[in-house]
Amino acid sequence: MTSEAKPDQSPEAAKASAKLLIDFGPLVAFFVTYYVAERYQPEFGIYWATGVLMAATVAALSASRMLLGRFSMPPLVTAGLVVVFGGLTIWLQDPRFVMMKPTIINLLFAGVLGFGLATGRPLLKLLMGEALKLTDEGWHKLSLRWLGFFVSMAVLNEVVWRSFSQPTWVNFKAWGILPLTLLFAVAQVGLIKRHEAKN
Repeated sequence: MTSEAKPDQSPEAAKASAKLLIDFGPLVAFFVTYYVAERYQPEFGIYWATGVLMAATVAALSASRMLLGRFSMPPLVTAGLVVVFGGLTIWLQDPRFVMMKPTIINLLFAGVLGFGLATGRPLLKLLMGEALKLTDEGWHKLSLRWLGFFVSMAVLNEVVWRSFSQPTWVNFKAWGILPLTLLFAVAQVGLIKRHEAKN
């Protein structure tokens, strides 16, 4: 009795797996490095983790360029802020810079969406128009929701890093920000279906 050979992984599946690693790799590297360093050199944990985060983010951006053939604007902006605020954290030996970074990123994205809404140009459509086909009303509503989400996440990050311990903030960054973002994205499925553009 012969067993059938399993088909090779499709290019689409391989690409999706690689993108998952690119998206989550730097965050996992930051979290692991922080807790390993905290065990042996607790006073330097955040600085080692920040350095690894910077290197992993740049590597992920380069891998994304190779995978997609281009740079996507949100990861490019995020990488730039990681390098700037991470560099300030290490140079000045002040972890507040890297802890403020999620606040700055979320406010920047909220500001971009707000500018687009104020000028009548749904900038979210420029970023996601290839993946989603929505009516103008749909893009407007989706942009408003994401704007509110980004502002809320900026406020939440400020509350956590200013009010709780550094390890608590690290846990929030690793296991709070991303799950909340994914849950919010999933919660938009109903709106997206209601406002799908008809061909």
